[in-house]
Amino acid sequence: MRNKGIPRYHVLRIYLFSILIYFMLIMPVLLVMSLKMAPKILEARDSVMKKITRETDTVQLDNIARLNELERVLAELDAQAIQFDDGRITRLRNERDSLSGIINLESHDVIAIDIDGESSPFETTSSIIFRVVILFTIVAGLIVNAPLKRYFNRRRKRRPITDKLRNYCKKILLFTPYINAGILLVGYFILHGFMFYALRTGRGFEDAMSRDLFLQFFYVSLVAYLLIVLFVFFWQKHRVHIVYLEHVFDEKELYSRLKHLRKGRISNRLWISSGMTTLLPLTIVMLYIILALTPIHRLGTLTVEQQQIIMGPYHTMIDPGEETLNRMWYINSFDNILMFGGISMGIIVALIYIMFFVRWTTAGILSPVKELLYNMRWTGEGHVDNYTVVRTNDEIGELSEGYNNMTNRLMEYIDRISRMNEAYVRFVPRQFLQFLGKDNFTDIQLGDQVQKEMTVLFSDIRSFTELSEEMTPKENFDFINHYLGIMEPVIRSNNGFIDKYIGDSIMALFGESVDDAVKAAVEMRKQISRFNEERKSLGKKDVNIGIGIHAGNLMLGIIGGEGRMEGTVISDAVNLASRLEGLTKIYGASIIISEDALIKLKNPVYFQYRFLDIARVKGKRDSVYIFEVLNGEEESIKELKWETRNEFGKAVDLYRNQKFEKAAELFQEIIKKNPSDLVARLYIERCQETLEKGLPKDWSGIEMREN
Repeated sequence: MRNKGIPRYHVLRIYLFSILIYFMLIMPVLLVMSLKMAPKILEARDSVMKKITRETDTVQLDNIARLNELERVLAELDAQAIQFDDGRITRLRNERDSLSGIINLESHDVIAIDIDGESSPFETTSSIIFRVVILFTIVAGLIVNAPLKRYFNRRRKRRPITDKLRNYCKKILLFTPYINAGILLVGYFILHGFMFYALRTGRGFEDAMSRDLFLQFFYVSLVAYLLIVLFVFFWQKHRVHIVYLEHVFDEKELYSRLKHLRKGRISNRLWISSGMTTLLPLTIVMLYIILALTPIHRLGTLTVEQQQIIMGPYHTMIDPGEETLNRMWYINSFDNILMFGGISMGIIVALIYIMFFVRWTTAGILSPVKELLYNMRWTGEGHVDNYTVVRTNDEIGELSEGYNNMTNRLMEYIDRISRMNEAYVRFVPRQFLQFLGKDNFTDIQLGDQVQKEMTVLFSDIRSFTELSEEMTPKENFDFINHYLGIMEPVIRSNNGFIDKYIGDSIMALFGESVDDAVKAAVEMRKQISRFNEERKSLGKKDVNIGIGIHAGNLMLGIIGGEGRMEGTVISDAVNLASRLEGLTKIYGASIIISEDALIKLKNPVYFQYRFLDIARVKGKRDSVYIFEVLNGEEESIKELKWETRNEFGKAVDLYRNQKFEKAAELFQEIIKKNPSDLVARLYIERCQETLEKGLPKDWSGIEMREN
């Protein structure tokens, strides 16, 4: 899903724009009302003035006469420049000002008096529109939507949001279209309830024309207000599902259809959009046309000239005495203004509705589809953990939910395959696939093979049969699993992998260097020391292992049949490594490597080793030079063997040059320094046996071993 910025939560503009549309729709009828009521207003003003004149009593007339006289006298005095004392002039001017104030005050009070003493329905309706339609709806809308506005503001500013606010927004967001439309509906019922009551009672209307005009206003307002209620509903619904939804609900809630909302259809949405953009605005147009019509029968008996004016050239087609003429309508000048104004506003509002509803409908259909296509392409590129937001409950929502279900099943399937691959790796190492040039286990076929130079490591627990006799079958399994569980990570951490377990034996392969195999062997010896410390704490016997290492070419591949296959390695190098491990028991060494392995060490200085013997093992014609790696011994034993390394080498040379007495003496000196050197004892036994029995004719210094 593409990342989107946190949007602003808008509600005030929705209300203000809707109210503007309402006034645009009722403006023509308000204009006609003003024009039609203008004569009445002038007539009322004249009536007020006449009333003032009739109610002016004699005192008021005397005051006016006295005021006029004072004005005349003061004017003459000023013109003749006659000088009076200051006191007289002051008294005359004070009297004039006093009378003028009294006359003006009384006239103002009378003019301000209402004709009938009560407000008209037009005035009351105007007050309700201002107080209810404008003030009530805007204030109520802001209060109800305030938590959502606060939620989005805090998210945009990356401020913490309380669980209470988050939960409230989750509960209310999907219902805000109904809530905001409902707030307008309250004003709708209040306003038109009063208007209906005024029409029903007829109170406050001066004449039939005023009532008819108010009735026209009632019909237009009824339809116009219904239009803005629907407009607010669909605008808010569009923003909720396309803009706000994914910023309030979590992913789990967004990836399935909203169960508490009824299922919809795209066809229904298109029908609603068509109706809102054509039928309802046209209803306003038709309403204004109907309201502009006046029945001809209201004019009474028409003269021929009047018929010509009303019917135009068609007056000859109708008999003046026929009832057909009385059942027709005509449009007067004022109603023409109403009709054309209403049609013009209806067209403008229709264009506004078309602009908004086309945008909402296309966004409601295209946005989810584009988002779904984007996610499908993203999934096709291998990003299977990709979901799309289910924004609607129609066919597109069903398609989006189906895609999410498919993605979820695909994720589960891939997860299952991954876990299966992980399980396969435990049986067939991944390195095995890499050496065969395969990416997946499914690519492996019977007979796949590759020749490669590798290092083979064999290890085995010495005297395991005796150990197993002291344990139950379950204890044997637990012991083996514990032991192998310690050794396997050591091999893996040194770039090797275990080809197979043979009971208590381990066969491991190293493809990069012999050094890795020797390091693994040394660490395995250290691990067995720690393993023995645990066993000692439990009162159990120590465990010892021998390790043989050889490097050479081998065939790595798949053997078996169609019903059962396994990966293995086949080579003389594998057999020799196994034989070298067997020699560790005879020579009392912990790690024995072949000459080929020793030569291929990249960093031989990192290891301590000594030459042991030349041996010919079972199944191999050629003899093998074998060496003992001392790094895997206990520290004290290793130091003694390393100190006597030179003497041991000289003694072996003496032995191979058939100087058995001197060799035996030198080996004895080594035994004195290091009594635990079993190889020196082995050579002493060989020397003594040769001295006692004599040197065989075919003696070559190469030991034949049947192990």
